[in-house]
Order: sequence, then structure tokens, then C-alpha cells
Amino acid sequence: MTEVVAHFVQSEQDRFAPTRFAQSHWGEDHLNGPALVGLAAQALESAFGLPEFLPARLTVDLFRAARGVPTTTKVALIRAGRRVRNSECELVQDGVTVARATLVQYRLGAAPRGEEWVAPVTFDHPGALDDDRTTYIGSDAGGWSRAIADHQNDSRKRFMNRTITVIDGHPNSPFVRAAMAAEGTSLVTNLGTAGVGYINGDLTVALSRLPGDDWIGVQADAHWANDGIAVGASTLFDGAGAFGTGMVTAIGNPAAQIDFTDDPFPERTAPR
Repeated sequence: MTEVVAHFVQSEQDRFAPTRFAQSHWGEDHLNGPALVGLAAQALESAFGLPEFLPARLTVDLFRAARGVPTTTKVALIRAGRRVRNSECELVQDGVTVARATLVQYRLGAAPRGEEWVAPVTFDHPGALDDDRTTYIGSDAGGWSRAIADHQNDSRKRFMNRTITVIDGHPNSPFVRAAMAAEGTSLVTNLGTAGVGYINGDLTVALSRLPGDDWIGVQADAHWANDGIAVGASTLFDGAGAFGTGMVTAIGNPAAQIDFTDDPFPERTAPR
């Protein structure tokens, strides 16, 4: 695979070759969630984004394991209303759709009168951030560190992410950064004492505004699991505070559980 610090290299207008940074821990020829989410988000925003509209909700359904092969984006504008815009993107490999994303955009406008309830929520940042890093992970039991294995416990998790570029030569927009960071909801909610044993089949990220920083925090809010099915929710933060919500549903995958204390693919982590 091409050695650039990005998830994909563009070969044609709508065709992209994955790099090693797009690889997943779930298998030797699988692509990771942030790479797929980021590619879909960038394709939708590039095709249909407008400055007067906020990308308020992105849902990505991961139909099957995406592989390390050229990936095509197919986008369509479903509705172009005065206040609401809806669009879709399919990620296609070898003629098969491996993921489908739907984007809802709302026109920016004046807020209604009055005050509403706001959940009391705080996010303890890891302190000084190293620009040579792209991630930090923290937990109530372990504080902040740079190794996921330090946080294989049953306490609340949080993640700090400075996303790498989705497509080589195309800087990530605030929306793309938020969508990619939100995919960390799966990690902060499903990481337990034995690693990660659930694989998420989707991601929904809802935004009240775009992030103002390169670094985005993701903090677990809820995790419910029964009979091999899990639901996780998180809050997204930048330096100004909370600005969005992530949610994933996941299915148990114990046969391929990822124990980060014995990482089978240490070379697949982002640049450090």
C-alpha cells in the first residue's frame, strides 16, 4: 500500500486506494471505521455541502467488512429543501456496497426564545497535547495515557483525537474531523477488561455546531449490553465545550476479540 500519512490516495474522481493507516485490528485485510466514515463524510460534504447549512446528522451503516482494495464513492442528493437537505453516499468495493451513509443538513438560523435544559457534563482534558501524536486515551481508573492497553478496565473511558487526513492532499474539514472522531464512540463504550469484543455495525453522529479545534474529545455516556448486542453513546467536545453526540450499535465478536495488551497489529496504529 502507498506510504502516505492519510487513509486513502485518490486515483480517480470518485475512486480511492487505501493506505496502511486505513487498516483495522479486526483482520489482516479489513479497513477501520474512521477511514470509512471519513471517506463518506468528505464525499457528501464535497458534493452537497453549503455554507448556510449545518451537517447536523450523519449515519453510516457498515454492511460488511471493507477490504484493502480500491473503493468507489457514489453520492446522490435525495432532497434539496429550503431548510432541510438530505443526501446519500455508498462506498463500493468490487461492485458490492460495503457501507451506506445518509446526511441531514439544516439551514442555520435564529434560535427560539427561552431557555432549555442542558445536561451537566464536563470533560477533563489530558493537559498539554503533543502535536507529534494523534490520539490520547483516558479512563476514570487509569487517567490519561497513549496506550489503549492501559485502560482495559471497567471504568468510564474518554478519547482525544487529532484525525489524520482522509484523502491525501485534501485537508479534513471540521465536519469530517467530527465524524471521524465520533467513530471513537465504539472504543470508549465497548473497551472492557479483556479488550474490545464488540464490532460496531453503524455510527450516528449528531452535531449542534462544527468543532473549532483540531483536537476533539469523545467521552462515554452510556453502554448497555445484553445477549451479545451492545449500544453505546458519547458526547463530543472541543475547547469551547460539548457540541455533539455519537451513538453506535454493535454485535459481539468474541472469536476475534482484540486484547490490546497483546496487540496483534501494532504497526497499524496511527503515526506517533
